[in-house]
Amino acid sequence: MDIIKAKDIIIDFIGKKLEGTGIEGAVVGISGGIDSALVAYLSVEALGAENVLGIHMPEASTPESEIEDAKKVAEALGIDIKVVDITNVLESYRSSMPDIEDTSAYVDGNLKARIRMSMLYYYANMLGRVVMGTGNKSEILLGYFTKYGDGGVDMEPIGDLYKTEVWEMSKILGVPESILEKAPSAGLWEGQTDEDDLGVSYETIDKVLQPILAGEGQERVHLKLGVPMEDINSILLRVRSNLHKRAIPPIAHLDDLRDDWLS
Repeated sequence: MDIIKAKDIIIDFIGKKLEGTGIEGAVVGISGGIDSALVAYLSVEALGAENVLGIHMPEASTPESEIEDAKKVAEALGIDIKVVDITNVLESYRSSMPDIEDTSAYVDGNLKARIRMSMLYYYANMLGRVVMGTGNKSEILLGYFTKYGDGGVDMEPIGDLYKTEVWEMSKILGVPESILEKAPSAGLWEGQTDEDDLGVSYETIDKVLQPILAGEGQERVHLKLGVPMEDINSILLRVRSNLHKRAIPPIAHLDDLRDDWLS
């Protein structure tokens, strides 16, 4: 892929989506990770620094380095950033909902993502702005996001960039080295990393998904790339089982029960 050309297309996409809506600005949840950093950079290119607000939403287990990296992005871009600690909001759920102490880290992590989404929309509604998504193509295809959490956004500017292409574009745009080098993490629980969760590296995921989406068979991909069939099957199982995350909620259609209003 021509990364420079892709960058220009994304910047143009952001501008055109807002054109004619009366909306001039965007809100970006800046986690301290590479995806949100890249979206912030692209949003500033498209809309101007004065029209982009960064929001970092740490909680008790968020490493201080993530907060510093989020601020580093905002400083480099010259955008305003708000740091909103969600610990008290999480605690209010824990004190109000029965059985919440028995939930797994996974369930708790999804709750954190949905709280963050609510906060992003609060600021977006208050300021008359859109919420920028930070999902990349690899994660969207795998369903590696929280439904109505980080998947609840107005647009996905980097949604057609594979994770490896996110790294490539981020280097070109000058995203800070500390962000480029860190292990990708959704930050949903202490010590969590994306590749540990997925059981496969992003490099392998992207190498498998690209030819399969182009119509290559699994066996051919296995023989050509040397990727174990176990990994290929694991990747494709995630794609199939998470299709519902990329679709609007299904509706039971009742049109056949209604009288034809023209008759």
